[in-house]
Amino acid sequence: MQRILIIDDDEGVCYSLARLLSNDDRRVTAVQTPDAGFEALRGEDPDLVLLDVKIPGADGLELLRSIRRQRPRQLVVMMTAHGTTETAIEAMKHGAYDYLMKPFDTEVLNGVVVRALDNARLNKRVLASPGNPLERKQTPGERAAAADRIIGQSPAMHEVCKKIGQVAPREVPVLIRGESGTGKELIARALWQHSKRSGKAFLAVNCAAIPETLLEGELFGHEKGSFTGAESRKLGKFEQADEGTLFLDEVGDMSIATQAKILRVLQSSTFERVGGSETIKVDVRVVAATHQNLERLVKEGKFREDLYYRLRVMEITLPSLRERRQDIPELVRYFVNRHREALLSEATDVSPAALDALQTQDWPGNIRQLENVIRRALVLCNGSIINTDHLDFGPDSAHSELGAVGGGGHAAPATSANPPVIAAPVNGADDLDKLVERLLSSGRTALIEDMERLLIGRALEKLNGNQLQTAKLLGITRNTLRSRIEKYGLRPKVKVM
Repeated sequence: MQRILIIDDDEGVCYSLARLLSNDDRRVTAVQTPDAGFEALRGEDPDLVLLDVKIPGADGLELLRSIRRQRPRQLVVMMTAHGTTETAIEAMKHGAYDYLMKPFDTEVLNGVVVRALDNARLNKRVLASPGNPLERKQTPGERAAAADRIIGQSPAMHEVCKKIGQVAPREVPVLIRGESGTGKELIARALWQHSKRSGKAFLAVNCAAIPETLLEGELFGHEKGSFTGAESRKLGKFEQADEGTLFLDEVGDMSIATQAKILRVLQSSTFERVGGSETIKVDVRVVAATHQNLERLVKEGKFREDLYYRLRVMEITLPSLRERRQDIPELVRYFVNRHREALLSEATDVSPAALDALQTQDWPGNIRQLENVIRRALVLCNGSIINTDHLDFGPDSAHSELGAVGGGGHAAPATSANPPVIAAPVNGADDLDKLVERLLSSGRTALIEDMERLLIGRALEKLNGNQLQTAKLLGITRNTLRSRIEKYGLRPKVKVM
Protein backbone atom coordinates (compact mmCIF):
# COMPACT_ATOMS: atom_id res chain seq x y z
CA MET A 1 0.00 0.00 0.00
CA GLN A 2 1.41 3.37 -1.05
CA ARG A 3 0.87 6.29 1.33
CA ILE A 4 0.42 9.95 0.37
CA LEU A 5 0.30 12.84 2.85
CA ILE A 6 -1.28 16.17 1.87
CA ILE A 7 -0.49 19.29 3.92
CA ASP A 8 -2.66 22.21 2.80
CA ASP A 9 -4.71 24.71 4.78
CA ASP A 10 -7.49 24.70 2.14
CA GLU A 11 -10.06 22.06 3.12
CA GLY A 12 -11.49 21.97 -0.40
CA VAL A 13 -8.06 21.29 -1.94
CA CYS A 14 -7.43 18.52 0.60
CA TYR A 15 -10.80 16.90 -0.20
CA SER A 16 -10.35 17.14 -3.98
CA LEU A 17 -6.79 15.81 -3.96
CA ALA A 18 -7.64 12.96 -1.61
CA ARG A 19 -10.54 11.92 -3.83
CA LEU A 20 -8.48 12.23 -7.01
CA LEU A 21 -5.40 10.37 -5.79
CA SER A 22 -7.00 7.60 -3.71
CA ASN A 23 -7.36 4.12 -5.14
CA ASP A 24 -7.12 0.51 -4.04
CA ASP A 25 -3.30 0.70 -3.95
CA ARG A 26 -3.02 4.11 -2.24
CA ARG A 27 -3.95 5.54 1.11
CA VAL A 28 -4.23 9.34 1.23
CA THR A 29 -4.12 11.37 4.45
CA ALA A 30 -4.88 15.11 4.35
CA VAL A 31 -4.12 17.58 7.15
CA GLN A 32 -4.37 21.37 7.33
CA THR A 33 -1.63 22.46 9.76
CA PRO A 34 2.14 21.96 10.00
CA ASP A 35 1.87 20.33 13.45
CA ALA A 36 -0.65 17.82 12.15
CA GLY A 37 1.63 17.26 9.18
CA PHE A 38 4.67 16.38 11.32
CA GLU A 39 2.53 14.12 13.49
CA ALA A 40 1.30 12.33 10.37
CA LEU A 41 4.87 12.04 9.08
CA ARG A 42 5.85 10.18 12.24
CA GLY A 43 2.80 7.94 12.24
CA GLU A 44 2.15 7.35 8.55
CA ASP A 45 5.70 7.14 7.13
CA PRO A 46 4.36 8.42 3.76
CA ASP A 47 5.94 7.62 0.41
CA LEU A 48 5.06 11.11 -0.87
CA VAL A 49 4.19 14.48 0.70
CA LEU A 50 2.20 17.14 -1.17
CA LEU A 51 2.99 20.41 0.63
CA ASP A 52 1.44 23.85 0.07
CA VAL A 53 3.90 26.74 -0.10
CA LYS A 54 1.52 29.18 1.64
CA ILE A 55 0.17 27.96 4.98
CA PRO A 56 -1.12 30.55 7.51
CA GLY A 57 1.36 30.98 10.34
CA ALA A 58 4.08 28.94 8.59
CA ASP A 59 6.51 29.10 5.70
CA GLY A 60 6.12 26.22 3.30
CA LEU A 61 9.78 26.39 2.23
CA GLU A 62 10.90 26.25 5.84
CA LEU A 63 8.59 23.28 6.36
CA LEU A 64 10.24 21.64 3.35
CA ARG A 65 13.69 22.20 4.87
CA SER A 66 12.52 20.81 8.22
CA ILE A 67 11.06 17.72 6.59
CA ARG A 68 14.21 17.12 4.61
CA ARG A 69 16.41 17.57 7.69
CA GLN A 70 14.41 15.01 9.63
CA ARG A 71 13.78 12.66 6.70
CA PRO A 72 16.51 13.23 4.07
CA ARG A 73 14.96 10.75 1.63
CA GLN A 74 11.39 11.98 1.88
CA LEU A 75 9.92 12.94 -1.49
CA VAL A 76 8.05 16.26 -1.31
CA VAL A 77 6.06 17.93 -4.09
CA MET A 78 5.45 21.64 -3.46
CA MET A 79 2.11 23.22 -4.46
CA THR A 80 1.22 26.88 -4.79
CA ALA A 81 -1.30 29.24 -6.35
CA HIS A 82 0.99 32.27 -6.05
CA GLY A 83 4.39 30.99 -7.03
CA THR A 84 7.32 32.92 -8.42
CA THR A 85 10.38 31.73 -10.26
CA GLU A 86 12.42 32.47 -7.15
CA THR A 87 10.14 30.30 -5.01
CA ALA A 88 10.40 27.48 -7.53
CA ILE A 89 14.19 27.75 -7.55
CA GLU A 90 14.34 27.76 -3.74
CA ALA A 91 12.01 24.76 -3.50
CA MET A 92 14.03 22.70 -5.95
CA LYS A 93 17.31 23.83 -4.40
CA HIS A 94 16.19 22.55 -1.02
CA GLY A 95 15.25 19.15 -2.34
CA ALA A 96 11.65 19.30 -3.54
CA TYR A 97 10.87 16.47 -5.94
CA ASP A 98 8.68 18.75 -8.08
CA TYR A 99 6.81 22.06 -8.00
CA LEU A 100 3.20 22.37 -9.16
CA MET A 101 1.04 25.42 -9.80
CA LYS A 102 -2.64 25.56 -8.81
CA PRO A 103 -5.13 25.01 -10.32
CA PHE A 104 -3.85 21.57 -11.23
CA ASP A 105 -3.95 19.90 -14.60
CA THR A 106 -5.09 16.45 -13.49
CA GLU A 107 -2.95 14.66 -16.07
CA VAL A 108 0.15 16.57 -14.98
CA LEU A 109 -0.61 15.96 -11.30
CA ASN A 110 -1.22 12.25 -11.85
CA GLY A 111 1.99 11.97 -13.86
CA VAL A 112 4.07 13.62 -11.13
CA VAL A 113 2.49 11.46 -8.41
CA VAL A 114 3.02 8.23 -10.35
CA ARG A 115 6.66 9.04 -11.03
CA ALA A 116 7.28 10.09 -7.44
CA LEU A 117 5.71 6.91 -6.05
CA ASP A 118 7.73 4.79 -8.47
CA ASN A 119 10.82 6.64 -7.29
CA ALA A 120 9.92 5.98 -3.65
CA ARG A 121 9.36 2.28 -4.36
CA LEU A 122 12.72 1.95 -6.11
CA ASN A 123 14.41 3.86 -3.32
CA LYS A 124 13.10 1.42 -0.74
CA ARG A 125 14.36 -1.46 -2.86
CA VAL A 126 17.83 0.12 -3.01
CA LEU A 127 17.91 0.69 0.76
CA ALA A 128 16.84 -2.90 1.34
CA SER A 129 19.75 -4.20 -0.75
CA PRO A 130 22.78 -4.83 1.50
CA GLY A 131 26.12 -3.41 0.56
CA ASN A 132 24.97 -0.88 -2.03
CA PRO A 133 28.34 0.56 -3.15
CA LEU A 134 26.78 3.93 -3.94
CA GLU A 135 25.76 4.40 -0.31
CA ARG A 136 29.38 4.39 0.91
CA LYS A 137 31.54 7.46 0.45
CA GLN A 138 34.77 6.76 -1.34
CA THR A 139 38.08 7.97 -0.01
CA PRO A 140 40.07 10.38 -2.24
CA GLY A 141 42.49 7.54 -3.00
CA GLU A 142 39.66 5.24 -4.03
CA ARG A 143 38.15 7.94 -6.26
CA ALA A 144 41.52 8.55 -7.92
CA ALA A 145 42.03 4.84 -8.55
CA ALA A 146 38.47 4.41 -9.84
CA ALA A 147 38.86 7.32 -12.25
CA ASP A 148 41.38 5.32 -14.31
CA ARG A 149 39.47 2.04 -14.16
CA ILE A 150 38.31 0.50 -17.42
CA ILE A 151 34.58 -0.24 -17.13
CA GLY A 152 32.88 -3.02 -19.06
CA GLN A 153 32.38 -6.75 -19.28
CA SER A 154 31.35 -6.95 -22.94
CA PRO A 155 33.27 -9.24 -25.30
CA ALA A 156 34.56 -6.18 -27.18
CA MET A 157 36.07 -4.67 -24.01
CA HIS A 158 37.51 -8.04 -22.97
CA GLU A 159 39.40 -8.06 -26.27
CA VAL A 160 40.69 -4.52 -25.61
CA CYS A 161 41.89 -5.51 -22.13
CA LYS A 162 43.59 -8.60 -23.49
CA LYS A 163 45.40 -6.46 -26.05
CA ILE A 164 46.49 -4.03 -23.32
CA GLY A 165 47.95 -6.94 -21.36
CA GLN A 166 49.85 -8.13 -24.42
CA VAL A 167 51.14 -4.72 -25.51
CA ALA A 168 51.81 -2.81 -22.28
CA PRO A 169 55.05 -4.56 -21.20
CA ARG A 170 56.60 -4.29 -24.65
CA GLU A 171 58.63 -1.18 -25.52
CA VAL A 172 56.91 -0.33 -28.79
CA PRO A 173 54.77 2.59 -29.98
CA VAL A 174 51.01 1.98 -29.88
CA LEU A 175 48.27 3.56 -31.99
CA ILE A 176 44.83 3.69 -30.34
CA ARG A 177 41.91 4.15 -32.71
CA GLY A 178 38.28 4.88 -32.02
CA GLU A 179 35.53 7.45 -32.30
CA SER A 180 35.64 10.61 -30.22
CA GLY A 181 34.62 9.96 -26.64
CA THR A 182 35.41 6.23 -26.56
CA GLY A 183 38.10 6.61 -23.89
CA LYS A 184 41.35 6.56 -25.81
CA GLU A 185 43.28 8.41 -23.10
CA LEU A 186 42.01 5.94 -20.50
CA ILE A 187 43.48 3.10 -22.57
CA ALA A 188 46.75 5.02 -22.95
CA ARG A 189 46.95 5.40 -19.17
CA ALA A 190 46.28 1.69 -18.75
CA LEU A 191 49.16 0.92 -21.11
CA TRP A 192 51.39 3.17 -18.99
CA GLN A 193 50.21 1.75 -15.67
CA HIS A 194 50.94 -1.82 -16.78
CA SER A 195 54.29 -1.00 -18.41
CA LYS A 196 57.82 -0.96 -17.04
CA ARG A 197 57.58 2.85 -17.08
CA SER A 198 54.70 3.10 -14.62
CA GLY A 199 56.96 4.68 -12.01
CA LYS A 200 57.84 7.54 -14.36
CA ALA A 201 55.84 10.38 -15.90
CA PHE A 202 52.72 10.06 -18.05
CA LEU A 203 51.99 13.22 -20.05
CA ALA A 204 49.18 13.83 -22.51
CA VAL A 205 49.01 16.34 -25.37
CA ASN A 206 45.86 16.95 -27.43
CA CYS A 207 47.29 17.87 -30.82
CA ALA A 208 43.93 19.17 -32.04
CA ALA A 209 43.46 21.54 -29.09
CA ILE A 210 46.75 23.45 -29.49
CA PRO A 211 47.24 25.93 -32.36
CA GLU A 212 49.82 24.72 -34.87
CA THR A 213 52.03 27.73 -34.17
CA LEU A 214 52.28 26.68 -30.50
CA LEU A 215 52.30 22.90 -30.84
CA GLU A 216 55.98 22.61 -31.75
CA GLY A 217 57.03 24.58 -28.67
CA GLU A 218 54.67 22.54 -26.51
CA LEU A 219 56.20 19.28 -27.70
CA PHE A 220 59.89 20.22 -28.01
CA GLY A 221 60.23 23.30 -25.81
CA HIS A 222 61.95 26.57 -26.69
CA GLU A 223 64.96 28.66 -25.77
CA LYS A 224 64.85 32.11 -24.21
CA GLY A 225 64.37 34.81 -26.85
CA SER A 226 63.46 32.34 -29.61
CA PHE A 227 60.31 34.35 -30.31
CA THR A 228 58.40 37.32 -28.91
CA GLY A 229 57.30 36.51 -25.40
CA ALA A 230 59.84 33.70 -24.84
CA GLU A 231 61.30 35.23 -21.68
CA SER A 232 62.87 32.01 -20.42
CA ARG A 233 63.75 28.49 -21.52
CA LYS A 234 60.84 26.08 -21.54
CA LEU A 235 61.11 22.29 -21.55
CA GLY A 236 58.76 20.55 -23.95
CA LYS A 237 56.63 17.50 -23.27
CA PHE A 238 59.21 15.11 -24.77
CA GLU A 239 61.83 16.31 -22.31
CA GLN A 240 59.41 16.28 -19.40
CA ALA A 241 58.38 12.71 -20.21
CA ASP A 242 61.94 11.37 -20.39
CA GLU A 243 61.96 7.69 -19.28
CA GLY A 244 58.16 7.85 -19.16
CA THR A 245 55.23 7.79 -21.58
CA LEU A 246 53.93 10.57 -23.85
CA PHE A 247 50.36 10.31 -25.13
CA LEU A 248 49.74 12.19 -28.40
CA ASP A 249 45.98 12.48 -28.85
CA GLU A 250 44.46 13.25 -32.26
CA VAL A 251 47.73 12.90 -34.18
CA GLY A 252 45.78 13.12 -37.43
CA ASP A 253 45.43 16.88 -36.82
CA MET A 254 49.19 17.60 -36.85
CA SER A 255 50.76 19.49 -39.73
CA ILE A 256 53.22 17.76 -42.04
CA ALA A 257 56.07 19.84 -40.57
CA THR A 258 55.32 18.70 -37.02
CA GLN A 259 54.86 15.13 -38.23
CA ALA A 260 58.43 15.21 -39.61
CA LYS A 261 59.84 16.22 -36.24
CA ILE A 262 57.81 13.53 -34.43
CA LEU A 263 59.17 10.99 -36.90
CA ARG A 264 62.73 12.04 -36.11
CA VAL A 265 62.18 11.54 -32.37
CA LEU A 266 60.77 8.08 -33.00
CA GLN A 267 63.70 7.17 -35.24
CA SER A 268 66.62 8.67 -33.31
CA SER A 269 65.21 9.75 -29.92
CA THR A 270 66.67 13.23 -30.52
CA PHE A 271 65.38 16.75 -31.24
CA GLU A 272 66.24 20.43 -30.76
CA ARG A 273 64.24 22.99 -28.85
CA VAL A 274 62.67 25.83 -30.85
CA GLY A 275 65.36 28.48 -31.32
CA GLY A 276 68.10 26.18 -30.02
CA SER A 277 71.00 24.26 -31.51
CA GLU A 278 71.62 21.73 -28.74
CA THR A 279 70.55 18.20 -29.64
CA ILE A 280 68.49 16.70 -26.85
CA LYS A 281 68.34 12.92 -26.42
CA VAL A 282 65.36 11.36 -24.66
CA ASP A 283 63.95 7.93 -23.86
CA VAL A 284 60.19 8.22 -24.29
CA ARG A 285 57.53 5.70 -25.17
CA VAL A 286 54.98 7.25 -27.52
CA VAL A 287 51.33 6.22 -27.48
CA ALA A 288 49.24 7.96 -30.16
CA ALA A 289 45.50 8.12 -30.77
CA THR A 290 43.14 9.30 -33.48
CA HIS A 291 39.50 9.16 -34.51
CA GLN A 292 40.42 9.84 -38.13
CA ASN A 293 41.04 7.45 -41.01
CA LEU A 294 44.83 7.74 -41.24
CA GLU A 295 44.96 5.48 -44.29
CA ARG A 296 42.82 7.95 -46.20
CA LEU A 297 44.89 10.88 -44.95
CA VAL A 298 48.05 9.10 -46.17
CA LYS A 299 46.51 8.68 -49.63
CA GLU A 300 45.51 12.36 -49.64
CA GLY A 301 49.05 13.40 -48.71
CA LYS A 302 47.92 14.85 -45.36
CA PHE A 303 49.72 12.31 -43.17
CA ARG A 304 53.22 10.93 -43.62
CA GLU A 305 53.23 7.26 -44.55
CA ASP A 306 56.52 6.61 -42.73
CA LEU A 307 55.14 8.16 -39.52
CA TYR A 308 51.96 6.13 -39.90
CA TYR A 309 53.93 2.87 -39.86
CA ARG A 310 56.13 4.08 -37.00
CA LEU A 311 53.14 4.88 -34.82
CA ARG A 312 51.13 1.73 -35.46
CA VAL A 313 53.70 -0.92 -34.56
CA MET A 314 50.88 -2.13 -32.34
CA GLU A 315 47.28 -1.05 -32.70
CA ILE A 316 44.28 -1.10 -30.35
CA THR A 317 40.83 -0.28 -31.72
CA LEU A 318 38.15 0.78 -29.26
CA PRO A 319 34.51 -0.14 -29.86
CA SER A 320 31.91 2.60 -29.93
CA LEU A 321 29.35 2.64 -27.13
CA ARG A 322 26.77 1.39 -29.66
CA GLU A 323 28.86 -1.76 -30.01
CA ARG A 324 28.99 -2.42 -26.25
CA ARG A 325 25.50 -1.54 -25.03
CA GLN A 326 25.60 -4.23 -22.36
CA ASP A 327 28.26 -2.16 -20.57
CA ILE A 328 25.98 0.87 -20.25
CA PRO A 329 24.37 -0.06 -16.87
CA GLU A 330 27.80 -0.53 -15.30
CA LEU A 331 29.07 2.71 -16.84
CA VAL A 332 26.00 4.59 -15.65
CA ARG A 333 26.38 3.44 -12.05
CA TYR A 334 30.10 4.20 -12.19
CA PHE A 335 29.42 7.78 -13.30
CA VAL A 336 26.70 8.21 -10.66
CA ASN A 337 29.15 7.06 -8.00
CA ARG A 338 31.95 9.20 -9.39
CA HIS A 339 30.06 12.50 -9.63
CA ARG A 340 27.22 12.39 -7.08
CA GLU A 341 29.24 13.77 -4.17
CA ALA A 342 30.80 16.65 -6.09
CA LEU A 343 27.39 17.60 -7.54
CA LEU A 344 25.72 17.39 -4.09
CA SER A 345 23.29 14.78 -5.40
CA GLU A 346 21.35 12.25 -3.33
CA ALA A 347 20.91 9.90 -6.28
CA THR A 348 22.06 6.36 -5.59
CA ASP A 349 20.50 4.40 -8.42
CA VAL A 350 18.81 4.56 -11.82
CA SER A 351 15.30 3.35 -12.59
CA PRO A 352 14.81 0.43 -15.02
CA ALA A 353 12.99 2.72 -17.45
CA ALA A 354 15.87 5.20 -17.41
CA LEU A 355 18.42 2.43 -17.94
CA ASP A 356 16.35 1.13 -20.83
CA ALA A 357 16.27 4.61 -22.38
CA LEU A 358 20.03 4.95 -21.92
CA GLN A 359 20.68 1.60 -23.57
CA THR A 360 18.61 2.42 -26.66
CA GLN A 361 20.46 5.63 -27.54
CA ASP A 362 22.92 5.75 -30.45
CA TRP A 363 25.51 7.78 -28.45
CA PRO A 364 27.38 9.59 -31.23
CA GLY A 365 29.55 11.15 -28.50
CA ASN A 366 30.11 7.74 -26.89
CA ILE A 367 31.20 7.48 -23.25
CA ARG A 368 31.93 11.20 -22.97
CA GLN A 369 28.35 11.97 -24.00
CA LEU A 370 26.96 9.34 -21.61
CA GLU A 371 28.96 10.83 -18.73
CA ASN A 372 27.64 14.32 -19.47
CA VAL A 373 24.05 13.02 -19.60
CA ILE A 374 24.52 11.40 -16.19
CA ARG A 375 26.07 14.56 -14.73
CA ARG A 376 23.06 16.57 -15.91
CA ALA A 377 20.72 13.94 -14.47
CA LEU A 378 22.46 14.15 -11.08
CA VAL A 379 21.87 17.90 -11.05
CA LEU A 380 18.19 17.54 -12.02
CA CYS A 381 17.40 14.58 -9.74
CA ASN A 382 15.96 15.60 -6.36
CA GLY A 383 15.47 12.09 -5.02
CA SER A 384 17.48 8.93 -4.77
CA ILE A 385 16.53 7.51 -8.15
CA ILE A 386 17.38 8.94 -11.56
CA ASN A 387 14.42 8.41 -13.89
CA THR A 388 13.65 9.25 -17.49
CA ASP A 389 12.52 12.79 -16.62
CA HIS A 390 16.09 13.57 -15.56
CA LEU A 391 17.65 12.44 -18.86
CA ASP A 392 18.41 15.03 -21.53
CA PHE A 393 19.89 13.51 -24.66
CA GLY A 394 19.89 16.70 -26.71
CA PRO A 395 18.09 17.57 -29.96
CA ASP A 396 19.82 14.90 -32.03
CA SER A 397 18.77 11.94 -29.89
CA ALA A 398 16.64 9.04 -31.03
CA HIS A 399 13.82 10.46 -28.88
CA SER A 400 13.24 13.28 -31.36
CA GLU A 401 13.98 11.73 -34.72
CA LEU A 402 10.41 11.22 -35.89
CA GLY A 403 7.34 13.39 -35.85
CA ALA A 404 4.07 12.37 -34.25
CA VAL A 405 3.13 8.83 -35.17
CA GLY A 406 -0.14 8.21 -33.44
CA GLY A 407 -1.04 7.25 -29.92
CA GLY A 408 -1.03 10.81 -28.61
CA GLY A 409 2.77 11.27 -28.69
CA HIS A 410 4.44 14.55 -27.81
CA ALA A 411 6.84 14.69 -30.73
CA ALA A 412 7.82 17.90 -32.51
CA PRO A 413 5.00 19.48 -34.50
CA ALA A 414 5.11 19.19 -38.25
CA THR A 415 6.46 22.23 -40.08
CA SER A 416 7.87 22.91 -43.52
CA ALA A 417 11.27 21.97 -42.10
CA ASN A 418 9.88 18.98 -40.22
CA PRO A 419 7.18 17.46 -42.43
CA PRO A 420 4.96 14.69 -41.08
CA VAL A 421 6.33 11.34 -42.18
CA ILE A 422 3.40 9.16 -41.16
CA ALA A 423 0.00 10.54 -41.93
CA ALA A 424 -2.04 7.42 -42.59
CA PRO A 425 -2.47 3.99 -41.05
CA VAL A 426 -0.42 1.06 -42.26
CA ASN A 427 -2.69 -1.60 -43.76
CA GLY A 428 -0.39 -4.18 -45.33
CA ALA A 429 2.87 -4.90 -47.11
CA ASP A 430 2.34 -2.22 -49.76
CA ASP A 431 1.62 0.46 -47.16
CA LEU A 432 4.57 -0.74 -45.10
CA ASP A 433 6.86 -0.38 -48.13
CA LYS A 434 5.53 3.14 -48.68
CA LEU A 435 6.10 3.98 -45.03
CA VAL A 436 9.71 2.80 -45.17
CA GLU A 437 10.24 4.81 -48.36
CA ARG A 438 8.84 7.93 -46.65
CA LEU A 439 11.12 7.39 -43.67
CA LEU A 440 14.17 6.94 -45.87
CA SER A 441 13.38 9.93 -48.03
CA SER A 442 13.02 12.08 -44.90
CA GLY A 443 16.59 11.27 -43.88
CA ARG A 444 15.64 9.14 -40.87
CA THR A 445 17.82 6.14 -40.18
CA ALA A 446 16.48 4.62 -36.93
CA LEU A 447 13.76 2.64 -38.73
CA ILE A 448 13.31 -0.01 -36.04
CA GLU A 449 12.68 2.62 -33.37
CA ASP A 450 10.39 4.54 -35.74
CA MET A 451 8.32 1.42 -36.39
CA GLU A 452 8.27 0.47 -32.70
CA ARG A 453 6.99 3.92 -31.78
CA LEU A 454 4.26 3.67 -34.43
CA LEU A 455 3.22 0.14 -33.42
CA ILE A 456 3.00 0.86 -29.70
CA GLY A 457 1.20 4.15 -30.27
CA ARG A 458 -1.37 2.51 -32.54
CA ALA A 459 -1.90 -0.41 -30.14
CA LEU A 460 -2.49 1.95 -27.20
CA GLU A 461 -4.93 3.94 -29.31
CA LYS A 462 -6.91 0.84 -30.32
CA LEU A 463 -7.06 -0.43 -26.72
CA ASN A 464 -8.04 2.95 -25.23
CA GLY A 465 -4.78 3.27 -23.35
CA ASN A 466 -5.12 -0.03 -21.46
CA GLN A 467 -1.48 -0.87 -20.75
CA LEU A 468 -2.08 -4.42 -19.54
CA GLN A 469 -3.99 -5.39 -22.69
CA THR A 470 -1.50 -3.54 -24.90
CA ALA A 471 1.45 -5.38 -23.32
CA LYS A 472 -0.29 -8.74 -23.87
CA LEU A 473 -1.09 -7.83 -27.47
CA LEU A 474 2.52 -6.86 -28.18
CA GLY A 475 3.97 -9.84 -26.32
CA ILE A 476 6.05 -7.74 -23.93
CA THR A 477 5.99 -7.14 -20.18
CA ARG A 478 4.10 -4.23 -18.70
CA ASN A 479 7.35 -2.74 -17.37
CA THR A 480 8.84 -2.84 -20.87
CA LEU A 481 5.73 -1.16 -22.26
CA ARG A 482 5.94 1.57 -19.61
CA SER A 483 9.57 2.26 -20.47
CA ARG A 484 8.69 2.54 -24.18
CA ILE A 485 5.79 4.87 -23.39
CA GLU A 486 8.17 7.13 -21.48
CA LYS A 487 10.87 6.85 -24.15
CA TYR A 488 8.59 7.83 -27.04
CA GLY A 489 6.34 10.24 -25.13
CA LEU A 490 3.27 8.09 -25.82
CA ARG A 491 1.06 9.24 -22.97
CA PRO A 492 -2.56 8.17 -23.50
CA LYS A 493 -5.01 10.37 -21.66
CA VAL A 494 -6.37 8.96 -18.40
CA LYS A 495 -10.04 9.65 -17.71
CA VAL A 496 -10.58 11.03 -14.20
CA MET A 497 -13.99 10.02 -12.91
